Amino acid sequence: MSPEPDDDGSSANRTLTAVEGVLVGHWTDAAARTGCTVVLLPPAGAIASGSVLGAAPGTRETALLAPEKTVQRVHAFVLSGGSAFGLAAAHGVMLALEARGIGHPTPAGPVPIVPAAAIFDLMVGAAGVRPGAGEGEQALRDADAGPVRQGAVGVGTGATVGKIAGFEHATPSGVGSALVTVRGALVGALAVSNAAGDLVDPSDGSLVAGSGHGADPERAVALFDPTTAVNTTLVVVVTDAPIVKAEARALADAAHVGIARVTWPSHTAVDGDTAFVASTGRGPAVDVAALGVAVQVVVAEAILSGARAGAARHGPAVASAAAR
Repeated sequence: MSPEPDDDGSSANRTLTAVEGVLVGHWTDAAARTGCTVVLLPPAGAIASGSVLGAAPGTRETALLAPEKTVQRVHAFVLSGGSAFGLAAAHGVMLALEARGIGHPTPAGPVPIVPAAAIFDLMVGAAGVRPGAGEGEQALRDADAGPVRQGAVGVGTGATVGKIAGFEHATPSGVGSALVTVRGALVGALAVSNAAGDLVDPSDGSLVAGSGHGADPERAVALFDPTTAVNTTLVVVVTDAPIVKAEARALADAAHVGIARVTWPSHTAVDGDTAFVASTGRGPAVDVAALGVAVQVVVAEAILSGARAGAARHGPAVASAAAR
C-alpha cells in the first residue's frame, strides 16, 4: 500500500495545489516574523474532519469537524501565526467568502465554514504584530493553484523547532507542502512545524532542524523546560479520493502518525498538534487503509520540506527576544 510513482501529469506541481480545485495563499510580515496561510477549497466545499491530539492547541471551528456533527463540508482552512490572537484571520476569510456567495446554506444566507489553528510565534519577531481579519482576507486574495510557496512565508514565517530545552535552542522551521499518488488518487499536504521537539529524517534519523536534544529520551526529559508551552504542528491534508466524514477523521489521526515520524518528541504536553483532512471527491475511489498510508508519508514529507526551506531562508539563528 505504498504511495505510487506519479503517472497523472502532476509532476510539475508536487504540492497540495496539484489537487484540482485547491488554492493556497499566504500573507507574510517578514519584519515581524509572522503570517498566515489559507487553503481554499472548491466553492461547494469539501467533506472534512479533523483531529486535535496536542495538549496545548489554539483552534477555531474544530468541534463541528467531529464525524457525528451535522455540517459535512468546509470551505477553507486557515493556519496562522500570532497564537490565539491570529485565529482572527479566519474571520476575514469568512467575510470574503460570504461576499462571494460561498458558505453553508442557511435561510439568512451562506455561512462559510473555516476551521483554523494557530502557532505561537510571538517570541521570534514583533510580539504585538499578529494576523487579523484583514491579513486573512489578503492571504485569501493571494490564493492560487500554483506550486505552494514554502519556507519562511505565511504561517511558516516565524516557525521554530527544537525548544524542548528552552527557546534559546530553537532553530527556524517553515511551512511546507508535498504530494503523493496512491492508486490514481492524489493526496496533498501542507504543514508547519513549530514543535518543542526536533525534526529528523526518518530514513536515517539525521537531524533536519532543532537542537538535537529530542533524539535522546533521557536527555530530553532531563533538559525539558516547562516554560516553553508554546508549540505546535499544524497539518492540512486534501485528497481527491471520495471519502465520508468518518473516514476523514480516521485520516486526520493518520496525519498525526506522519507528525510523529519526523518530530522527536511529538505530541508533548506543550504541543498543540492539530490535523485537518478534506476530500474534494473528484478522483478515483481508494480504500481508506491505502489512503491512511499515503497520508502518513505525505505529512512527514511536507513537514521536512518546510523546515528545509525555512532554514535555507533564515540560516540557523533565530531572532532574539530583544528584537521584539
